[in-house]
Amino acid sequence: MLKLYDYWRSSAAYRVRIALNLKNASYDSIPVNIAPGKDEQFAETYQHLNPQMRVPSIEQDGRISGQSMAIIEWLDETLPGPALLPENPWTRLQARAFADTIACDIHPLNNLSVLAALRKDFGADDAAVTRWYHDWIRRGFAALERVAQDRPPATLLFGDTPTIAEICLVPQVSNARRFDMDLSNFPRLQEVDAACRLIDAFARAAPEAQQKA
Repeated sequence: MLKLYDYWRSSAAYRVRIALNLKNASYDSIPVNIAPGKDEQFAETYQHLNPQMRVPSIEQDGRISGQSMAIIEWLDETLPGPALLPENPWTRLQARAFADTIACDIHPLNNLSVLAALRKDFGADDAAVTRWYHDWIRRGFAALERVAQDRPPATLLFGDTPTIAEICLVPQVSNARRFDMDLSNFPRLQEVDAACRLIDAFARAAPEAQQKA
């Protein structure tokens, strides 16, 4: 049985929940409350499991690893079920690039630790933090919207079945909406997000569907 060290609102954990669901994998969810003031990721017991002190982490047979993108690719390599990466090597590259734009360029700059540093070290108020948050999503989504618009017609980004690209996109759109961001300039991204939310694996992974919600 897989164990997922999870937080209901973490977009990185959200990605892994989607991937696990798409693979029809059974797993135990172990909550780690990373909310400011709770900070369970900094507890010595969790530091021992994940020295980065972040979620998610995944455990199999006593072996533990962090990093959502690495976990997703490992799940794709080791579990049966629908492939999470396109078969064609060039299309696979494009799907990875789309996903990494979110996971490497947008999300890290809007992580809780970065937002806390903006407040503590630079005196940013809530309005400034929100501007920061929106700006990095806007930059990334502007590029991704162009990529999505240039793709051949399909229900989703790289065909009619979800890939690592949608696995990353849907949690990031959820984050944008949580921070009341105007997404009207990104119609194709919104179409893909809406289509994915009709898929059971995405719906079951959503923050509002988690017990901690």
